[in-house]
Amino acid sequence: MLRILLIPDKFKGSLTAEEAVEAMQKGIQKAVSDCELHTVLASDGGDGFLHAISKHVACEAITIATVDPLGRACEATYLFDHSSRRAYIELAKASGLELLTTDERNVMNTSTYGTGLLVKHAVEKGALAVYLGLGGSATNDGGIGIANALGYEFLNECGEPLQPIGGNLTHIKSIQKKADVTNLEQVSFFAINDVDNPLFGKQGAAYIYGKQKGATAVEIATLDKGLMQLSKIVKKHYAKDMAAIPGAGAAGGTAYGLKVFFDAEFVSGVDFVLKLTKVDNLVARKKFDYIITGEGKFDNQTLHGKLIKGVLALGKRHQIPVIAVCGQLEIDKQTLKTLGLDAVIAIKDPSKSLAYNMSNASHLLEQHLTTFFQNRY
Repeated sequence: MLRILLIPDKFKGSLTAEEAVEAMQKGIQKAVSDCELHTVLASDGGDGFLHAISKHVACEAITIATVDPLGRACEATYLFDHSSRRAYIELAKASGLELLTTDERNVMNTSTYGTGLLVKHAVEKGALAVYLGLGGSATNDGGIGIANALGYEFLNECGEPLQPIGGNLTHIKSIQKKADVTNLEQVSFFAINDVDNPLFGKQGAAYIYGKQKGATAVEIATLDKGLMQLSKIVKKHYAKDMAAIPGAGAAGGTAYGLKVFFDAEFVSGVDFVLKLTKVDNLVARKKFDYIITGEGKFDNQTLHGKLIKGVLALGKRHQIPVIAVCGQLEIDKQTLKTLGLDAVIAIKDPSKSLAYNMSNASHLLEQHLTTFFQNRY
């Protein structure tokens, strides 16, 4: 009997993780009649973080009024575990690209302030630990939006408070706390993410992720300078030099802001969620022949973290080959194989349009896995 563990991410814009699992199961079962399939819903701390948590932790879903990345009124939900007094917050719910149309993406004007309001509500509700799943952000504000919501002010050369948006980072000359600052003395913060980018520079938040958030080349350079300026002022005020820490650039530098303003601990998103699922126990017990993971696109960002690395580490620990499936492949297969992958399956039909491939992703995923296992067995 062939035993396979499925741990896919979403195929963004096409399939949820659950839909990807369903297509994978159908494809494998068509090719292999005698197989045992198991599924783990995971997350790298980005979109789907709360959903993955809710599958394994008994939490109350709390929906409150907040604001979106452009400051417009909206509602967002976070999870609260009353027994442990832990809050789980997904940045994308209030500060995500998913909340904006393509035309609305303007990273110079977006902020994590709405996520800060979620954090404030959770703390006032009694949270002693706040776990922030980073990823899918529409922002590049260095986390000053969250900090502003919790009592920090960022001032220009005239001592006037700045709106906490990416475009204002270059204007920050000083930082102060407001009189009504939220009491965070007893609260521990955890930044859940799986990228290793520093805050600024060519591998930093602006240069690697700014374009997908709507920034032009000129704006990317400005945002990078702004993140450097924020780091300079933080060093001056708090003697904290955290910009080069791997992961500081996550979610437009939000991880950096959480580190310097709230002493957040950086936690691998994949490791965090997989630990909740007790997947190592499952793998040791079932002795799988393969682990299959996947996501919508494999590109340079994939090499800076994301789900695939956590799954590869799991496979390595238990000496199980890992197969990766993706919609679009923008890295040469040899580079991916150096990561330790047994095989890479790109399901995109190059003869068809992007719209066709996205709308038919389920069928293509099923079809390619059928063909792959027919050829192997």
